[in-house]
Amino acid sequence: MEAIKQEALKTIHQLPEDADMDEIMYRLYLLDKIRKGQEAVVQGKTLMSEQLKQEIDAW
Repeated sequence: MEAIKQEALKTIHQLPEDADMDEIMYRLYLLDKIRKGQEAVVQGKTLMSEQLKQEIDAW
Protein backbone atom coordinates (compact mmCIF):
# COMPACT_ATOMS: atom_id res chain seq x y z
CA MET A 1 0.00 0.00 0.00
CA GLU A 2 1.05 3.54 -0.61
CA ALA A 3 2.13 5.69 2.28
CA ILE A 4 -0.82 7.43 3.92
CA LYS A 5 0.50 10.88 3.06
CA GLN A 6 0.90 9.95 -0.60
CA GLU A 7 -2.64 8.54 -0.73
CA ALA A 8 -4.00 11.72 0.85
CA LEU A 9 -2.14 13.93 -1.60
CA LYS A 10 -3.28 11.81 -4.55
CA THR A 11 -6.88 12.08 -3.36
CA ILE A 12 -6.64 15.87 -2.96
CA HIS A 13 -5.03 16.28 -6.39
CA GLN A 14 -7.93 14.38 -7.98
CA LEU A 15 -10.50 16.83 -6.62
CA PRO A 16 -11.74 19.67 -8.80
CA GLU A 17 -10.01 23.02 -8.30
CA ASP A 18 -13.16 24.53 -6.78
CA ALA A 19 -13.49 21.86 -4.08
CA ASP A 20 -14.15 23.38 -0.69
CA MET A 21 -12.64 22.36 2.64
CA ASP A 22 -15.69 20.26 3.56
CA GLU A 23 -15.30 18.19 0.38
CA ILE A 24 -11.57 17.73 0.98
CA MET A 25 -12.15 16.65 4.57
CA TYR A 26 -14.94 14.27 3.55
CA ARG A 27 -12.77 12.60 0.92
CA LEU A 28 -9.92 12.19 3.39
CA TYR A 29 -12.38 10.78 5.94
CA LEU A 30 -13.56 8.22 3.38
CA LEU A 31 -9.98 7.36 2.49
CA ASP A 32 -9.25 6.73 6.17
CA LYS A 33 -12.33 4.51 6.62
CA ILE A 34 -11.50 2.47 3.50
CA ARG A 35 -7.90 2.02 4.65
CA LYS A 36 -9.03 0.91 8.11
CA GLY A 37 -11.51 -1.50 6.55
CA GLN A 38 -8.80 -3.02 4.39
CA GLU A 39 -6.58 -3.44 7.44
CA ALA A 40 -9.43 -5.12 9.34
CA VAL A 41 -9.86 -7.62 6.50
CA VAL A 42 -6.15 -8.44 6.49
CA GLN A 43 -6.25 -8.94 10.28
CA GLY A 44 -9.37 -11.10 10.07
CA LYS A 45 -11.45 -8.62 12.06
CA THR A 46 -14.57 -8.98 9.96
CA LEU A 47 -18.02 -10.50 10.43
CA MET A 48 -19.75 -12.99 8.19
CA SER A 49 -23.05 -11.68 6.82
CA GLU A 50 -25.02 -14.07 9.05
CA GLN A 51 -23.22 -12.78 12.13
CA LEU A 52 -23.95 -9.23 11.09
CA LYS A 53 -27.64 -9.99 10.57
CA GLN A 54 -27.80 -11.47 14.07
CA GLU A 55 -26.19 -8.36 15.55
CA ILE A 56 -28.61 -6.09 13.71
CA ASP A 57 -31.58 -8.18 14.87
CA ALA A 58 -30.31 -7.83 18.44
CA TRP A 59 -30.65 -4.03 18.24
